[in-house]
Order: sequence, then C-alpha cells, then structure tokens
Amino acid sequence: MPEHIPLSPSSRPTISIVAPVYNEEAILHELYKRVSETLETLGEPWELVLVNDGSWDRSYEIMLELRQQDPRVHIVNFSRNFGHQIAITAGMDYAQGQAVVIIDADLQDPPSVILEMVDKWREGYDVVYAIRRERKGETRFKLWTAKMFYRIINKITGVNIPLDTGDFRLLDRKAVDALRQIREHHRFMRGLSVWIGFRQTGVTYVREERFAGETKYPLSKMLRFAMDGITSFSYLPLQFATYVGFVIAGLSVLGILLTIILRLSGSQAFYGQATTLVMVLFLGGIQLISLGIIGEYLGRIYDEVKNRPLYIVDEAVGFEQRDTGPTYQ
Repeated sequence: MPEHIPLSPSSRPTISIVAPVYNEEAILHELYKRVSETLETLGEPWELVLVNDGSWDRSYEIMLELRQQDPRVHIVNFSRNFGHQIAITAGMDYAQGQAVVIIDADLQDPPSVILEMVDKWREGYDVVYAIRRERKGETRFKLWTAKMFYRIINKITGVNIPLDTGDFRLLDRKAVDALRQIREHHRFMRGLSVWIGFRQTGVTYVREERFAGETKYPLSKMLRFAMDGITSFSYLPLQFATYVGFVIAGLSVLGILLTIILRLSGSQAFYGQATTLVMVLFLGGIQLISLGIIGEYLGRIYDEVKNRPLYIVDEAVGFEQRDTGPTYQ
C-alpha cells in the first residue's frame, strides 16, 4: 500500500474520481468531458484518477494527452492487467480527495449522479451507493442473473449488500482509509464497502447503454466475479458439501435396509451391476463437487499466504509532489 506525503488542506482536492480503464480509447475524451462539466458545477477542487489496467489500445496515450490538457488528471499505469477490482483498489490508494467516487469508464454510470451523491455526503453519510432503477441496453439474461445474484448473496452471507447496486459509489475519506487496510486478493469491493460499516445510503439512477466499445465483463468473468463475492463472505458452499454428505449417508442406510428386505423377500430388483454402477457414478460426482468447492477456498487461501502485491505500477503520472510509495503494492 503506497504511503503518501500529506497534502496541505488548501491543495487537497475535495472530490476524487477514480475510473478503472481497460481498452477504452473510444470513450476517454467523453469521460473527461462529462466528469469535468459535472464537477465544475460544484465549485470545489477535484481530481480524476485514471487507472490503466493493462490496456493494449491507445488508452494510455489518450490519458497522457488529457493530463497535458488538465493537470487535475492523474494516471496510475499498471505493468499488466490485474483486474477491475484491483484497479479500483489502486485508484483509492492514490486518490487524495476528502471524498472518493468510484465510476466505470464506459459511461453507463452517468457522472451527473455524482452531484446527488455529494449532496448525501454533505448530509453526513460516509458511503453513498448508486441503485440501478433501470438498466438500458442489457439482455434479459444478464438482468435476470444480476437480480438473482444479489438476492442469493444476501441470503447466504452476513453482509447486507444493497440490491441492484454496482461499484458506482461515493466514499468518505475515513471509509476509503478503512478499505485501504483490507488487502485480500480476491476482492469484491461492493461487499467490502458494506462490511466496513459507517453511515450508508443510496441514490437511484437509470444506468445508460455503453457509450462505445464492448463490455469487458463476458459471462466467464461474471461467473468468476460471483464466485469471489460468495467465497469472500460466505461459508455456505463448504457447509453444503457437509449437508450433502449427511443426506447421502442417510439415504445409503435406508438403501441398505431396503436391499436386505427385498433380498429376504426374494425380489430380483437389485440383482445385476446397473444399479451399482449408477450409485458409484452418483457418489463419485458428489465427491468431485465437494472437492471442487474445497479447492476454491483452498486456492484463495494459497493466494493470500503467498503475500504477493495486489498490483505493480509501471508509472504513476501526476503524483510526483506527494507520493513516495514503492511501485509494488
């Protein structure tokens, strides 16, 4: 975690906007335009922290152009792609604002909503999350799976994650500092931001269609993200393996008793190997599922005990006057 040279109150921005970027060359100019137009209406000092998460298009070059136009644009350039949730973490590590807003670069989350978030923050709330009242341009399958995911995770975890929310939220400085202490590798930031507590509230908004480009969250990434969320906050999958074991053991006892009774009565129902083969395959499948669940948790433990840095920064642009931290985070 980088250590920062404290800024004087006069030079510290009031609002920091953190935007992870992965191959968004077609959007960055519009992102800067909308963010700057929104924040200028506040009349408060602000900064835009762009985290380049291993983009291979012209995203980084465009970030440098924006930095030349406006020194309030700061850039954290990763050495490779580390993932969306890690990019959010790096942005919070480097942001200096009294409040930090996490927003996706694709402009599905309108920057204009930030004004409502700031109003709630000034009322005394430490975390202000954005609730999706409507989601334009998304398939029924994605809408349904997202709806089910949030409801399932609230049922099986001890953390009450607000329904229909994403990473779009405002965090007070004390909430950001609390999150910076959490350095686990498989991160589910929308769950962690609830876990830290503090005063929280939400604002509703309409999520727009993507401004340009393609989604960076295909089904495979969505499944991995869901798995990270579940394993970060729930032991239920491990308990599920135990419950299934007891159920199968109980059914096996009943099956043994039933087999004895049928054999004594002269029934031919259980002669032959077909039934045995089916039961062996069934039990083998259950065992492999249980081992897979245990493996998911064990793999996450393995990642933690290796104690590797969450990310490696190739270059940090715009932080020269205040950052002394190493590039290994």
